[in-house]
Amino acid sequence: MARQKAYREEEVIEKAMNLFWRNGYETTSMQMLEKEMGINKFSIYASFGNKNGVFLESLKCYKQKLNTLINTLKQSKNGVLGIKQYFYDFIEFAKENEFGKGCLVTNTANELRDGANDAIKNVLSTFTGEVKQVFADVLKQDASNNEATIEQQADFLIIAMFGLASATKVFTPTQLENYIEHTFKRL
Repeated sequence: MARQKAYREEEVIEKAMNLFWRNGYETTSMQMLEKEMGINKFSIYASFGNKNGVFLESLKCYKQKLNTLINTLKQSKNGVLGIKQYFYDFIEFAKENEFGKGCLVTNTANELRDGANDAIKNVLSTFTGEVKQVFADVLKQDASNNEATIEQQADFLIIAMFGLASATKVFTPTQLENYIEHTFKRL
């Protein structure tokens, strides 16, 4: 007869997600995960396979949380102003204390090295591609934009978002506001 788990996977993954978000993928050890998640290594391996498995589940959890902001943007009829609001909303989403935690996806991309796990690289690439596509869809609300312009602007915005996500970790609210305001003057 199989043993019943004494924990809920969703709860322990959310704890792991926050640990990865704060410390990064590389710095987070199995011992740290064990302590943060409140379960032993055997349970971690049995439920998630390994550290990569925990991390991939953590990325899914992160995406679900960020989808609240993304869905608000998708429903926006404000075009570029809707995307600008998404940037401001992201600052609040990433806030931990005086500064933010950045973006789990961006933080991970910043620490990737040669030989990084292909599944993790694929998840990061897919995620950023999906956000870029939302930006492109919102940009299409302006009928004066052609496909080439929309593609260029969506590329610019996803890279700007990457920069903003990193910046939330070290810059003041005024500096972040200046970054956003100047980013959108360029469109």
